[in-house]
Amino acid sequence: MKGAQISAGQRAAPGAIERVRIDPITKEPRFKVIGCEQWSNEEGFSENVSEVGVTGICGSGIIEAVAEMRLAGLLDANGLIGSAAQTGSNRCTSSERTNSYLLYSDNKVSLSITNMDIRAIQLAKAALHASFKILLEKSRVNRIDSILLAGAFGSQISPEHALIIGLVPDAQVSQIVASGNSAGAGAIIALLDVSSRREISSVVRKVHKIETAVEPNFQKHFVEGSAFPDNSSSHPELFKIKELPNVNFNQKRLRRQR
Repeated sequence: MKGAQISAGQRAAPGAIERVRIDPITKEPRFKVIGCEQWSNEEGFSENVSEVGVTGICGSGIIEAVAEMRLAGLLDANGLIGSAAQTGSNRCTSSERTNSYLLYSDNKVSLSITNMDIRAIQLAKAALHASFKILLEKSRVNRIDSILLAGAFGSQISPEHALIIGLVPDAQVSQIVASGNSAGAGAIIALLDVSSRREISSVVRKVHKIETAVEPNFQKHFVEGSAFPDNSSSHPELFKIKELPNVNFNQKRLRRQR
């Protein structure tokens, strides 16, 4: 998810788009680039961004871009990007029967979110969805009190945007917290505190490994997790704070309904 398998993806380095907002009315984007303090619509952006350039989209940027496209009605719950006619935005362009959304372009680079990019996000989040569903079943837990996003990448993810695309289980935004470099912190504790080292050693012996991919319910949960949230009954916390557009860009399905 760190920009890998995304057409314009890159690691979180200077020049990478890390924050995205899309106006739901005009469908126009604004974004923030690593290495530049201003947002793309703010005064001084062009001058300051010239030092690092706009070179790609990192993991946190693609998550926000997809979520914002969903909020703006550019993307439906099945993961299809609408055409210019369907969305009312000329930023949506068609190629080989799929659509893409132009996020940024200049004389050096053109950065778009393609339907293949959306599919990559869907596959990643579907695997996460299946895994946490299986873990909940195995532990016989029905309610999640808190969600910790570990690692450097987890620290940069917007909890609200992660919730919008279903990357994390449905929960209150305040319950989704970045824990930072948990592995590094644990290693330091183990090195410096003998009593904690004993506790860690004891806990490790109690860990039960679950191969989620071979569990009987994995495929079922994986398929369920591929779509983006669009039902308030299964995502009550999300729909308390956001109203998602009810759009469907599947032309074949629409023709059959007529």
